[in-house]
Amino acid sequence: MATTTVPKQQQDERLVEAGLLKRLLSRPELGAAAGAILVWLIFAALAPTGFLSLRGTSSYLEVSAQLGILAIAVALLMIGGEFDLSIGSLVGFAGATIAILGVQFGLPLWLGALVALGMTLVVGFLNGYMVIKTKLPSFIITLGSLFIIRGLTIGLTRLLTGRTQVSGLDDVAGYDFMRALFAIDVPIAGVGFPISIFWWLALGGVATWVLLRTQIGNWIFGSGGQAQAARQVGVPVDKLKIGLFMTTAFAAWLLATIQVITVKSADTLRGEQQEFFAIIAVVIGGTLLTGGYGSAIGAVLGALIFGMVKQGLVFAGVDADWFYVFMGAMLVIAVLVNNFIRRKAEAARK
Repeated sequence: MATTTVPKQQQDERLVEAGLLKRLLSRPELGAAAGAILVWLIFAALAPTGFLSLRGTSSYLEVSAQLGILAIAVALLMIGGEFDLSIGSLVGFAGATIAILGVQFGLPLWLGALVALGMTLVVGFLNGYMVIKTKLPSFIITLGSLFIIRGLTIGLTRLLTGRTQVSGLDDVAGYDFMRALFAIDVPIAGVGFPISIFWWLALGGVATWVLLRTQIGNWIFGSGGQAQAARQVGVPVDKLKIGLFMTTAFAAWLLATIQVITVKSADTLRGEQQEFFAIIAVVIGGTLLTGGYGSAIGAVLGALIFGMVKQGLVFAGVDADWFYVFMGAMLVIAVLVNNFIRRKAEAARK
């Protein structure tokens, strides 16, 4: 029987194609990247004048950045197998703390921000410590924290100031210094791009490096996938998870600082529902709810989709109420796509 010999060059090409396919399917952010491109094309067609302009790009990137700062930290925590529902209330808490210390007590804004950072990190530590010690699901612990922190923020702010909003931060010492760090616009081709965008991208880069290039990244994946097995090989799972909760607390503080310095005031309700939008962005970005699988790049892309949709609807003249419908649908679709990609990735490894 005659046999057909495939030329070596053709064999090599097939091996390269197979290897590329395996690498693509193994990336959690694959679905989010496709989704981001699709969303961009849709709004580029529906509202080209506003959406494609540099000013329009700046607007949706700013919205993406504010959610993305939270989503990146939430992604690390979810890959590690935990949730933090208190992150939204921490935004309001940190912002109110900065404003009260500056306006009511006369502290320079930079010092008030450092105090707020310390207090926020303590809350993150306590969240992680309670999860480790009680063995209760982090969903329950941080849901309780959400209400406790929100209630304390509203109650104490009203007690100290007589209201739930604190304004006048631009009159506090150190405002110009803080504005240079957290609230200036970076001019690009005559259009200002808020510095929050660069904070977001920088955090995404650092988080990606940590996950893919450091031992801590391996620990995060191991702790989220098989915590007990990770402990048996010497991974400090408990300390790692506490550190991840403190990371989400830091992200909440950073966003709060950017917001209060930008708008020159604090509101106790700021950050409300952001914990849910952050989780949606992370899931759209390919991170599994069960932990052990995901990426920071995916969280960046998930937040980008959020920003493009939110601002794109405005540019297209669509009722903003439909935004929630879209985000809910995107969440369900993302879970289905992620499960499909994961099954294909597992099959490709065999």
